[in-house]
Amino acid sequence: MFVIIGAIIVLASVIGGYLMEHGNLSVLFQPSELIIIGGASIGALVIASPLTVIKNIIKSVIKALTAKGYGKADYMDSLIMLSEIFSKIRKEGLVSIEADVDSPEESKIFSGHPKFLKNHHAVNLVTDTLRTVMTTSISSYELESMLDNELDAHHEEGSAPAKSLNNVADALPGLGIVAAVLGVVLTMGKMKEPPEVLGESIGAALVGTFLGVLLCYGFVGPLSRNLEQMVNDDKEYLSVLKVGLVSFIGGAAPQIAVEFARRAIPGHAKPSFIEVEDALRALKK
Repeated sequence: MFVIIGAIIVLASVIGGYLMEHGNLSVLFQPSELIIIGGASIGALVIASPLTVIKNIIKSVIKALTAKGYGKADYMDSLIMLSEIFSKIRKEGLVSIEADVDSPEESKIFSGHPKFLKNHHAVNLVTDTLRTVMTTSISSYELESMLDNELDAHHEEGSAPAKSLNNVADALPGLGIVAAVLGVVLTMGKMKEPPEVLGESIGAALVGTFLGVLLCYGFVGPLSRNLEQMVNDDKEYLSVLKVGLVSFIGGAAPQIAVEFARRAIPGHAKPSFIEVEDALRALKK
């Protein structure tokens, strides 16, 4: 949502300032320049990126336009879910959660947290970790190292769309110059025309440079940084789950393991100790 609002602000500011100086909008409307710049940038993206990255770029852009970031409610929901899992294991043993891990969609615990259940990476992290603990004698230190490697690999994969879009943003000013040069080439063929015609042709050519710079710094560049921030937020969220799981597997009591996880939550979304305690008390009742 904020991406759309930001784009509207950029357009309103640029066009509004241009109109304040009595600019003619028809001069800026140059479809051929836009086709040159847009088509060349898309082609460069296709050349530089594997098909999987291109698909992830589309998914990431849609997510940036529609999804919200992780808030306090999301983290609180995850802490409660971890507490339910840990308490069940402590009371009934690891075997008691085998059905929950094998079929999260049918699990009473996971189905009680539908938003978490939609986060496939988070669900896989929790279920795969619990499967590993159930089937091996892995230590908490080994488990932490394994999860760190998994999070790093996931973060690297998730960063690919942002890096690819950033490369496109860096290329846009140059592609704008390409469009402008082509416009100048066309203008050179009109040297016998009157000054009014030459001026209009040169103005149209310069629009290419304008579009390339505007798309770079006003749209594609900021969008790539937005995607990068989403990946970082995702890693922070998964790291909180990792801290809780490692703490519990290391021998901490359920409530202590949840507190370890709470302490790892970023400050802007961290629930207080009292808020978590009240939520866990309500769960027990």
